[in-house]
Amino acid sequence: MSRLTYRSLNWILAVAALLGMGFALLFLQRFMGFAPCSLCVFQRVGLIVMGCFALIAALVNPKAIWARLLLWAGSFAGIVWSVGVAARHIWLQHLPADQVPSCGPGLDYWLNTLPLQQVLHEVLSGSGECATVDWRFLGLSIPEQALIFFSILLILHIILLWKIFKFR
Repeated sequence: MSRLTYRSLNWILAVAALLGMGFALLFLQRFMGFAPCSLCVFQRVGLIVMGCFALIAALVNPKAIWARLLLWAGSFAGIVWSVGVAARHIWLQHLPADQVPSCGPGLDYWLNTLPLQQVLHEVLSGSGECATVDWRFLGLSIPEQALIFFSILLILHIILLWKIFKFR
């Protein structure tokens, strides 16, 4: 673990975000033909946020602890968001059929007609499309696989925080 420097951990996070997005866009969307539901889109947003902050940290490699903490906080916020949305998605998928929320209009409609706060509320409430399990790998749905992936990235953030304070 001594070779895992602040910079190398951020490169790992940035590459992981790129790989995760590549998997989602190229494999799941293009190859498998799955259109992402609104919760899937929100998980991707968190992954992109994490990846952008990690990439900036890897490229700049700031020496000031406040700069490192600021970049870490942005990256951490993105992955915590993804973990939370994935957990919510899994919860919806495990609801009994009679408790699954009905399908509503799509995310595009909500973004065009509702204030952002209401869009967030509607998306996180979930809909019938989010409760559908289209594909499983090793017995895990896509959100379950995503939660495992995001949890690993969350652990890397904890290691990264330790590195930041060890740097002092």
